[in-house]
Amino acid sequence: MDVSKLEAIGAWLRHRLPDLLAENRVPGAAVAVCAGDETVEAAAGVLNTVTGVEATVDSLFQIGSITKVWTSTLAMQLVDEGELDLEAPVRTCLPDFRIADERAAERITVRQLMCHVAGFEGDVFTDTGKGDDCLEKYLGVLHQVPQLFEPGEMFSYNNAAFCVLGRIIEAVRGKPFDACMRTHLFTPLGLTHAANDPYEAILHRAAVGHVEQGGRLRPVPVWALARSNAPAGSMLAMRPRDLLVFARMHLTGGLGPDGGPVLSPESVRAMQQAQITLPDINWGTAWGLGWELFDLPGGTVLSHDGNTIGQSAFLRAVPGRDVALAIVTNGGLPRRVYAEIAGRVLPGLGGVEPPAEPTPDPAAPPLDASRYVGTYRSSTGETTVSRDEEGRLWLERLPAGVTAELGDAPYRTELVAWRGDSLLPLEPERGARRPLAFLGDDGQGRAAYLHTGRADVRVSPP
Repeated sequence: MDVSKLEAIGAWLRHRLPDLLAENRVPGAAVAVCAGDETVEAAAGVLNTVTGVEATVDSLFQIGSITKVWTSTLAMQLVDEGELDLEAPVRTCLPDFRIADERAAERITVRQLMCHVAGFEGDVFTDTGKGDDCLEKYLGVLHQVPQLFEPGEMFSYNNAAFCVLGRIIEAVRGKPFDACMRTHLFTPLGLTHAANDPYEAILHRAAVGHVEQGGRLRPVPVWALARSNAPAGSMLAMRPRDLLVFARMHLTGGLGPDGGPVLSPESVRAMQQAQITLPDINWGTAWGLGWELFDLPGGTVLSHDGNTIGQSAFLRAVPGRDVALAIVTNGGLPRRVYAEIAGRVLPGLGGVEPPAEPTPDPAAPPLDASRYVGTYRSSTGETTVSRDEEGRLWLERLPAGVTAELGDAPYRTELVAWRGDSLLPLEPERGARRPLAFLGDDGQGRAAYLHTGRADVRVSPP
């Protein structure tokens, strides 16, 4: 690796980051980039717009759903030890695992939890308390959760599945999830600025999330979501440099900073192997065990993003190049910040080109509106697709539950043709235009699911 390239990236980051945050109304951020053993980092802005405390490279930000890769790593350590079988039904480890569909509950495997194909409703954020038994209690919350499709049939992002996976780790280890995280990852990785919860985060310089209220960004009233969702991403916080230590372990065959094994090379490879192809929604190409996988010009990129209350994080790693990028933010339009930084780092150091922003295809055939029109629902919102008198398609989404808590607002946009059954919204949402796919058949030639990363089920017309 040409160290001068990395140093140039570092100089650019330190110069560009303050203006980049201001342009996108992001209160504060920290960024770290590594190439081999060398790391550059930068920070700008504030951790809290009320207190004015400045962000530094040692500040802790929540990493949200990037936690899922950590949870998967804890599970794969158990596989290495012969204590967990990915092909085993969940009930082998958790006899009390129940969902509304008993037949599905009997068949769902550990592997299916890890690659988001278990098929049950995945956005269940019920707070079951702050005690060490919160994950055990969380299993009881799932008893009435519906099954959306057959286990293994398709990808649908599933937070609840990772809470179940976290409970499996607890049950096998015989100790709380956060203790497993500290003992089996924080300690062997030598992390000094990482926190499992607010009680640990308060010992550091910690960021507060911000959401828009009345046209202004304001600090959120609570720091984190429920502890019962910790394995899915409700609690974990760290500085980006420590996030890169974790990423490098996955780039070096499972070795920690001291050269000792944290994960076997076989498990590292297994986590990076495609388990399910993703719908055409401009996410990754496939999902592995924990990792989102991008098959890009120049090579594969390991990926995961994270969003929690007013905070967003981005992790990218390039196998074979020993290059990784971590960005953590606390509000505003962070995806635009990510796009500019990744657009410089990934080609310049990793030799890969990030996906281009999707644009309407003027050559696309006319839309068969009858296939798409209808109402689709999940636990986090309701989306209606309608056709106006001119034949144009419109999407209107009303957030509910945790998505409303995370700052999502009602969203309305025209839909236009993009690729096949994947349509493109004309109006950006939180700074980005993300395609959505209409999948399946309800038996009358209409899409059974509206897929935005999660499979929302058609509810009308029936």
